[in-house]
Amino acid sequence: MKLGRISYVTMAPVFYRVDVEVEEVQGVPTELNRMLIDGELDTAPISSIEYARNADKLRLLPRLCVASEGAVDSIQLVSRKPLEQVRVIAVTPESATSVALTKVLLPEAEQVPLGEEADAKLLIGDAALKSAFEDPTPHYDLGRLWLERTGLPMVFAVWACPEPLAEGLAELEDALVSSVRLARAEPEQLAYEAAERYGYPPGFLARYFEKLRYRFGPRERAGLYTFLELARDGGLLETVPELRFVQTKGAAVA
Repeated sequence: MKLGRISYVTMAPVFYRVDVEVEEVQGVPTELNRMLIDGELDTAPISSIEYARNADKLRLLPRLCVASEGAVDSIQLVSRKPLEQVRVIAVTPESATSVALTKVLLPEAEQVPLGEEADAKLLIGDAALKSAFEDPTPHYDLGRLWLERTGLPMVFAVWACPEPLAEGLAELEDALVSSVRLARAEPEQLAYEAAERYGYPPGFLARYFEKLRYRFGPRERAGLYTFLELARDGGLLETVPELRFVQTKGAAVA
């Protein structure tokens, strides 16, 4: 089974101890989005806005997502100007959801490719974490801004599967859920191993992982629907789709 893995440290808890045979395919979110929609992967975390745009040919694993309730650290708007004065934002090409969320939160700001002249820049993943360490410019956390606006978690990615569905998805979901549970039970070991792989201090990563949510529960689903409704209202999405799930069994994840 071909399993997509976002190449950022964000995924470390999900892949901490995956006890099934899979072929891991790594890439940034937009790369995995394309591969999944083209049927080159059996399942992967996909940007939530891209799931909504392709929901007619995808199903979701019901217990997993990538979310935060408040600050997420790895999605940052870097700006010397106060947000209300930002008119042009240079956005990363790596994440469809973060770009859409920026438009939802700052609808009047024009978006240009990263590297062009702008009042602010959007960074995600390891680039955002590194920038927060190294750049004294004010950073605005999109997870925090979303919570302040809606009072709900922000779901950045969902685990999607193209139709026709591959066999063994229920067992794979069980393995991923078990991996997250074990990672939560062994936070120091998780942080140490992730630090070895990604090069951040273990204490920093331990605090970062505490902010991430992987459980696709009722509040996360409410947050996702709210985001998709606002994206539709802003012209970023034609319609808000029904969430269609792979039939699996089991309890929720942390």
